[in-house]
Amino acid sequence: MPEFAEKQKALDFAEARKIVIKTVRGLASPPGKETLSLDRVHGRILAEPVLADRHYPALRRSLRDGFAVRSGDLPGVLRVRGEVRAGQFEQPPLTPGEALEIMTGAPVPNGADAVVMIEHVTRLSSEQVRIDRTADPDQFIIERGDEAVMGAVLIAEGTRLDASHVGVLAMIGHTSVTVSAPPSVAILATGDEIVSASEMPAPHQIRNSNSHMLAALVNASGGHATILPVARDTKDDLRPLLEQGLAHDMLLVSGGVSAGRYDLVKPTLRELDVEFHFERVRVQPGQPTAFGTFGHKPVFGLPGNPGSSLITYQLFARPALEILAGLAEPILPLLSARFEVPFRHKPGLTRFLPARLCTDGNHLRHIAWHGSSDLPALARANAFLVADHDREVWDVGDEIRVMLKP
Repeated sequence: MPEFAEKQKALDFAEARKIVIKTVRGLASPPGKETLSLDRVHGRILAEPVLADRHYPALRRSLRDGFAVRSGDLPGVLRVRGEVRAGQFEQPPLTPGEALEIMTGAPVPNGADAVVMIEHVTRLSSEQVRIDRTADPDQFIIERGDEAVMGAVLIAEGTRLDASHVGVLAMIGHTSVTVSAPPSVAILATGDEIVSASEMPAPHQIRNSNSHMLAALVNASGGHATILPVARDTKDDLRPLLEQGLAHDMLLVSGGVSAGRYDLVKPTLRELDVEFHFERVRVQPGQPTAFGTFGHKPVFGLPGNPGSSLITYQLFARPALEILAGLAEPILPLLSARFEVPFRHKPGLTRFLPARLCTDGNHLRHIAWHGSSDLPALARANAFLVADHDREVWDVGDEIRVMLKP
């Protein structure tokens, strides 16, 4: 393992994120499983592959409203044999000189090798049509099994199920599916100044917003959050709560991870045999973020200000939790957008700053805030602009990376 001095080196956020993903993948045990009905699986991680129960489509189908024809008969005048709609049985083979009026989704008869859209057909009578153009073989026809053959993997194990996956499950007749059980995540806020969200704080106190915010993030990411009592800034109070948190699948500690006299989290975790893989990241907010492991369990020390906790959770703790939950490929949702107004920042750190992405999804502006404790500014944001450490100025229309707000 690296020496302690090397662990103290501040890492680029992308490098730190890779360390988290690689480490947790190497240590994580397979998650538990549970079977849920189809209406409860959206957002859950699939625990076993889903296979096609038959060919899709099960027969040749038309992709357009029009006429099924033999391409060799075109251009020309054809006899209309009748019509076929979606949901009807397969038709007898098409013979030379025939056309079959066909609707989208209807079975294409053998013998027909193309569908001509109705807009390109002239009806001469109820029994005849004229088509003045050629048709390519297989035009507007989807063959049996083109979407999936029987037994093919339609949804891979480790996929987070979205609405399209739910549609696939219904398509193949699944009314329930096996998903990963949510990992248990303990959340511990630290600090003498913190009181319960239900209390009226004195001027020198603040309510415990971080624990509830982190619990919401954990539950949305596929975990099961447990909020522990607030730990005061003494080792005697902190240690037993850390021990309680380490009994869970993952531990998030908020506050107490800087280098101050009363920042006791990292020394106490070391005493409890937590091994740290990094303790500083070149981001703002969130520089003092620490990541360690306790056996096979991830442990995160997140800075105490809400903005720092939210951003560093998204960058580092979320992928760790997703891997514990069985997700195959954690991703960081980064987009790009253009500035509506000029923007500048001080180079040196990658900054994640609250921003408002416009409804067109292409433009944004920075939201004024007073630092990472400014929770009201975070609530006004719907994204974070990602200001690169080696660039100072962006003009109107310049592109910048954007991280969607979790």
